[in-house]
Amino acid sequence: MKKLLLAFAILLGLSMNAMAAVNINTATQEELETLEDVGEVKAKAIIDYRNKNGKFKNMDELDSVPGIGEKTLESVKKGGTITGATTVSVPSKETKVEKSTKTKEVKTEKAGTEKATKEVKTKEAKTEKVTKEEKVSKEAKPEKPVKAEKPAKAEKVSKDAKVEDSSKADKAAKDKEKADKAAAKEAEKEAKKAAKEKEKADKAAAKEKEKAEKAAKKEAEKAEKAKAKAAKEAKESAKK
Repeated sequence: MKKLLLAFAILLGLSMNAMAAVNINTATQEELETLEDVGEVKAKAIIDYRNKNGKFKNMDELDSVPGIGEKTLESVKKGGTITGATTVSVPSKETKVEKSTKTKEVKTEKAGTEKATKEVKTKEAKTEKVTKEEKVSKEAKPEKPVKAEKPAKAEKVSKDAKVEDSSKADKAAKDKEKADKAAAKEAEKEAKKAAKEKEKADKAAAKEKEKAEKAAKKEAEKAEKAKAKAAKEAKESAKK
């Protein structure tokens, strides 16, 4: 119970530090180390960059600091700022060591609990596996059939007959479909042939009609000329 209360106190202190603000342009190394994902090395790198290039103009400029990646940048943005005063409280070295030790104890206890839980689950799984194997073994033992062989054979014959009937029906359906397709193809072929013959006959009839019309016209012109000639000859004969 004491350890749980201690862990709660540590988490509460961390959350309070997270709510505090750290001005990365004025913060000391110890104050920078209170930021999430920032340790001694990264805090020193931030100060070295600040001394060399001047104050940070915005939080994204931290991306240029060696060792500061995207994850650390997002963490620093949560508790950091470029303006205002640093309001975070810096823990003493003794407090840091004590918190680190207590945190490790909590983690160790948690790991032990998780290990014990896994061992219990493993034992339960093994027990369940053995129970299942025993159950399967009992169920797998064949019981002596009591005159069940004949019905089984009759059932098998019935199934085989049904399968055979189904196969015959499928074959008959396929044969019918094939015959229907062949008949449709033949009918289409005959229809095309008849259409071509009709078209040919129509063209021949049209040609004959045109020829007859031309001949009739020619005969009419010839008769008209003969009539005109006869009229002319009659007129000349009357003058004499």
